[in-house]
Amino acid sequence: MFNPDFPKAVFDYFAQYGPPLLMAALVLVVGWFLSRWLSRLVSRAIPARRPFDETVRPLTAQLVRYGVFILAIVIALGELGVQTTSILAVLGAAGLAVALALQDTLKNLAAGIMLIWLRPLQAGEYIDAEGIAGTVVEIGLFATQLRNAEGVYVFTPNHKIWDATITNYSRDKTRRFDLIIGISHGADLARARKVLVEIAEAEPRVLKDPAPMVYVNNLAPASVEVMLRVWAKTEDYWDTRFALSEKAKLGFDRHRIAFSAPQLTLFTRGEAPAIDAAPVPDGKSCAEAEAQARATTTAAAASVSIGKGIDK
Repeated sequence: MFNPDFPKAVFDYFAQYGPPLLMAALVLVVGWFLSRWLSRLVSRAIPARRPFDETVRPLTAQLVRYGVFILAIVIALGELGVQTTSILAVLGAAGLAVALALQDTLKNLAAGIMLIWLRPLQAGEYIDAEGIAGTVVEIGLFATQLRNAEGVYVFTPNHKIWDATITNYSRDKTRRFDLIIGISHGADLARARKVLVEIAEAEPRVLKDPAPMVYVNNLAPASVEVMLRVWAKTEDYWDTRFALSEKAKLGFDRHRIAFSAPQLTLFTRGEAPAIDAAPVPDGKSCAEAEAQARATTTAAAASVSIGKGIDK
């Protein structure tokens, strides 16, 4: 049978709990849209004020979005009569348990904050963190996105970059380039130096200060290593490197400067006659005696080789 008190009970229930439920739902909806709006606002505002802070933009926008929505949840629970202090205590205990279970994740979060704070890398810079190399696309809360030299997308946890030694190739405005070329010992060194200086001075991307320099880098048994040292803008480094390498090859060919060639020594198996050690003749130095002994050994080995050829 129909209970006449049922409508009144429903009305009393909604009168008592309806407004808090509606208010809590309204707070959540407003908090959701407000978090997204503030996130987009921060994303647009930071680069407008400080263009070099493209690195900070994604991380700050995420922090604002999640922070505002968590605050909305706490306010909504308060509207429902839930004691927020007890909720915060429970969240703290749960957060401790989650922190113990997700140590690596929190490590990535801390590493991301330190990367943003100390700025060893920024968006658009090319870095190498002990094998993790590429142009930085974005530093997030937990991971960093890069794009390597081949255009391949790289997604790596923040702590791997933070724990590594970071080499930032884009931070300084200028960069040095050393072009080392091996020429033969019989080549004209002065002419080689002149050719390298001329091609460096003719290249517009080579900086005038510091001026290009040419050094003898090393004296190897089969070559003389000549080094051209120049400075260029960081963004022009690779173009300058490729251009100077090509022009040096063409310039050396035009002036007939011989490059060093690898030497191959062949040893043939044969029985050379034993040569008894003789005393050093009077009036000759040890070096002269050694040279004479080597010549005798070479002649003996050649005669053995010729004799074997006749026998065959």
